[in-house]
Amino acid sequence: MKDNLQRPLIGVFDSGVGGLSVLRAIHTLIPAQPTIYLADQAHVPYGPRPLKQVQAFSEEITRYFLEKGAGLIVVACNAASAAALHHLRETFPDTPFVGMEPAVKPAAESTHTGVVGVLATPATFQGELYASVVERFANGARILQDICPGLVAQIERGELDSPDTLEILEKAILPMLAQGIDTIVLGCTHYPFVIPQIRAIAGPDVRVIDPAPAVARQAIRLLGERGWLAKDGPVGHHIYVTTGPGSAFADLAWQLIGISIQVEEIRWGRELVI
Repeated sequence: MKDNLQRPLIGVFDSGVGGLSVLRAIHTLIPAQPTIYLADQAHVPYGPRPLKQVQAFSEEITRYFLEKGAGLIVVACNAASAAALHHLRETFPDTPFVGMEPAVKPAAESTHTGVVGVLATPATFQGELYASVVERFANGARILQDICPGLVAQIERGELDSPDTLEILEKAILPMLAQGIDTIVLGCTHYPFVIPQIRAIAGPDVRVIDPAPAVARQAIRLLGERGWLAKDGPVGHHIYVTTGPGSAFADLAWQLIGISIQVEEIRWGRELVI
C-alpha cells in the first residue's frame, strides 16, 4: 500500500507492544512516512522461544508486510533480530531490513566505572548477534546481564508500576549497582516503557540507553538512499495490526505512547509451531 506520493510503507513488527517504542521514534522523526505495525501477540513473548520458531514467525510477518506494500522492514524486537535478521536478509535479498542491536558500543565508550548492565531476554543473549556485538565493542568493559523474567508480560498487561514489575526490576538492577554499573543498556524494545521505574531504582548517576532513536535514524538513512523518504507533507497513514485482541492493543497503545488508534485483528493461515 502506498500513498498518493508513492512513499512505500515502513513495516514494523514485534512480538507485542514493545516495538511501539521504536515506532514512536520513527513517527517523531518522519511523521509523513506511512507505516504498518504488527504485534504478534498470539505468540508473545518471543524471548523464551526456540530461534527456529522465531525465524518462522518473522518470515511469515515479512511476507504479510510485502503483500501490503512495505518497502522497508524494521524488526523492532531484539529477540527476533537475534534469531531471524540474518535469515530474513538472506530470504528477502531485495528488501532492506533494520534490526535491533544492543547498544553495547555507546555504553562501553561512555562508562566511567567500566561496568555496564544489559537487560534483555534469553533469545537476545543466546543469539550470535549479541555475542558479536560484545566481542567487537565491549572494549574491556565488564558486561553484566539479566533476563528480567516476566517483565515483558507485565508490560504487555500495562502493569508498569505494579509491585511485581518493580520487584523484577529491583532483582535485576540492585545486584548490578552493587558491582558498580553506571550504564544500563535496554536490550528489549518493551523495556523503554519502564525507563522511569528503572531510573527510580538506579538513581540519577546511571545512564539508561534506549536504542529506538538510533534505529529510527538508520531507517531514515536507508529510505533516503532509495529515494523513499517522506521529508515533509501531511502525517502519513498508519496501520495497526495484531494477532491478539485488538481492543486490548488499542488500550495499551493509548497508555504507552498516547495515541488513539484503530486496530485490525488478523489470524495466520497456519499455526507456525516448530
